[in-house]
Amino acid sequence: MSFIRDIFGGDYGYLATLAIILLSTKVLGLASRRVHMPAVVGALLAGIILGPSCLGVVEQTDFLTKLAEIGVIILMFLSGLETDLNELKENGVASFIVALIGVIVPLIGGTLTYYIMNPEGEMTVNVLKAIFVGVTLTATSVSITVETLRELGKLSGRMGTTILGAAVIDDIMGIVVLTAITSVGGESDTSLSIVLLKIVLFFIFVLLAAVAVFTVKKLAHGIKMRRRISIYVLAFCFIMSFCSEYFFGVADITGAYFAGVILCTFGSKDYIDQRFDILGYLFFSPMFFASIGLKTNLTELAGNPGIILFAFVLLIVAILTKIVGCGIGAKLCKFNNKDALSIGVGMVSRGEVALIVAQKGSESGLIESNMFPAIVLMVIVTTLITPIMLKFMLTDKKKVSVQ
Repeated sequence: MSFIRDIFGGDYGYLATLAIILLSTKVLGLASRRVHMPAVVGALLAGIILGPSCLGVVEQTDFLTKLAEIGVIILMFLSGLETDLNELKENGVASFIVALIGVIVPLIGGTLTYYIMNPEGEMTVNVLKAIFVGVTLTATSVSITVETLRELGKLSGRMGTTILGAAVIDDIMGIVVLTAITSVGGESDTSLSIVLLKIVLFFIFVLLAAVAVFTVKKLAHGIKMRRRISIYVLAFCFIMSFCSEYFFGVADITGAYFAGVILCTFGSKDYIDQRFDILGYLFFSPMFFASIGLKTNLTELAGNPGIILFAFVLLIVAILTKIVGCGIGAKLCKFNNKDALSIGVGMVSRGEVALIVAQKGSESGLIESNMFPAIVLMVIVTTLITPIMLKFMLTDKKKVSVQ
């Protein structure tokens, strides 16, 4: 095994790394489909098998991290491109209610879980730590959900649009809550008012970008640039991602999503969607899905029964609070029981968003080092089971039985 690691760690090892990631994600993705599961499940398992939790032959490098980031940006751009604006307008209120309750319930659940299972220590500090664990449960990463809904053909409907809208609002709420807690903890030099101002400015920026794009579209009307438009669109996607993160402190994937929403009414939408789908499928999406497993080292949990118990309880709480919270929000917005439950399930995945929040907590001293693996386990399991549960919820049982 050390010989294999030496190969992947050499000067040109990155080429072998790319090859094995592409092959393993594809093979396990096909195997997942054979057992009637979304291909994304196999891609996630490929990362876990190749990473430190199992074989340990591939390490998460800065190069792979950047490729994975491009992968999730393209994925979220495509989801924005497939958005039905009329559905988005109609479901704006529903998305907000789903996101709001879907943040409050996990926040309370995570806070109580930590505080009840770790009662020792100074009360004020312990409460802050407990709240921060709750904050990690509020985060939602729908990248996996988006890919699953696309596979099942459910992304552009009312349910899919509500999940996407709620996820964007969820991220913004998470930023506000994260800043508030770190500010109280004395580890943040950014005030809550500045964060709120940046979020408002971000949406103004999105509106200005939309006006600029439609102005250019009118000026360029009649000019044939079918092949070049893919390059212009990719550049626009990256610019929106960069500006949202760098200038406004909003996740780059949120900027990518709105870039897609702005372009979703273009006449060349189908052409752009086809080109970007090929780009993601061939290279960047496998890098993103595999990277989630590569970031995880579940062996750190071994030999610590207390942390294993905490990790198990936290996982159950993470799943139930999102399903219940978002499901209740969906029911209040007149969704039927099945769709409400599906929306709750679609919001379960924590993904890279929770890992970023946990890392911030670790840096500020509000999440202890021995708690970090428990949070990572929660992230990886919720990421793995979300597409499986969605597949179960959204598959037409009658069609399956006829086949």
